[in-house]
Amino acid sequence: MSENQAVKEMIGKVFSNIADAIETGEFRKKTKIGLTTMGSEHGVENLVKAAEQAANRASGYEVVLIGPKVQTDLTIYEANTEEEMHKVMEQLLDSKEIEGCVTMHYNFPIGVSTVGKVITPGKGKEMFIATTTGTSSPHRVEAMVKNALYGIIAAKANGIKNPTVGILNVDGARQVEKALKELKANGYDLTFTESMRADGGAVMRGNDLLAGTPDIMVQDTLTGNVFMKIFSAYTTGGDYESIGYGYGPGIGEGQNRTILILSRASGVPVVANAIQYAAELVKGNLQEVAKEEFKKAKQAKLEDILKALTKDTKKTKEEDEEEVTAPPKEVVTGSISGIDIMDLEDAVKALWKKGVYAESGMGCTGPILMVSEEKLDTALAILREAGFVAGESPDC
Repeated sequence: MSENQAVKEMIGKVFSNIADAIETGEFRKKTKIGLTTMGSEHGVENLVKAAEQAANRASGYEVVLIGPKVQTDLTIYEANTEEEMHKVMEQLLDSKEIEGCVTMHYNFPIGVSTVGKVITPGKGKEMFIATTTGTSSPHRVEAMVKNALYGIIAAKANGIKNPTVGILNVDGARQVEKALKELKANGYDLTFTESMRADGGAVMRGNDLLAGTPDIMVQDTLTGNVFMKIFSAYTTGGDYESIGYGYGPGIGEGQNRTILILSRASGVPVVANAIQYAAELVKGNLQEVAKEEFKKAKQAKLEDILKALTKDTKKTKEEDEEEVTAPPKEVVTGSISGIDIMDLEDAVKALWKKGVYAESGMGCTGPILMVSEEKLDTALAILREAGFVAGESPDC
């Protein structure tokens, strides 16, 4: 190629980029989003078709493939095994050749888990599922607290300035609620939603899951993984995931690559949506949002809160054998929720020790303590001081 031809090509590319920028309103260099093309239960062609579909509707980003050679107009970075494919993906991400990538069956380290995005069937609302794969922590409650933070990071990077948080009513939910309320009281900007059910509260029921009441639904990862499969494939019988945006980006401290996960059962619509999700997260500066949110959470004593959750709270033999006598029985019509079921009997004894008669029970949102109406405020104060609740709990 002559020097004149090279100059003409360069000028042509410049004018082409300017034309694209005017058309899309994006004047920055186009973001490249990768898609690995091996591992799908529906074959390579399923993924290539999805990539081409995403490329056709792309605004401000370009889709590239990582995998074996196929017939397509998209750029391909060749790799012929899954191991080689992920190595190429990591190299491209680290060199900034691509800024995000969508893949399958990628192993994240402990502390990193993924935040999926679904479209709820009740009202067609987008909702983040925190989290869906990976392990935020080996400790269940600590993991769910981190999941809430990861969900907030994903939602903010996806353009939601003040996302609402709900905690699904699974084991440990009340402990998670208490920890998050403490984080909020310490200054972390966190907005709880209210259940759509008449009794409200930040602990969500199945109805809220279907309606998409919160922007972010928090639960353990295994439960979140099941939800992703159900929300994605409930119209197809399960073998082809057709709705939603996939299992989402891996988030955690020290996770500097924007890698999003797909199920091997993902169909063309989900794969195309996952590529779009990746592009939106890159545009929203996911890595910078994560750094800022981790910083704010630490300033609000996140680490102290997590240590308190995981410390050894086993009783001594003497404490185990201590007999606590119940005060004289009273009519108990006042209820206190917000106590984890594992702590319920200890909370009852804590009140008995202070001369307040209490009984344990099960209310509409889970376990509750019952005390007399006259002693409700006193009981709440005792329980707060003992660390069983974090703030006032409304009657059921």
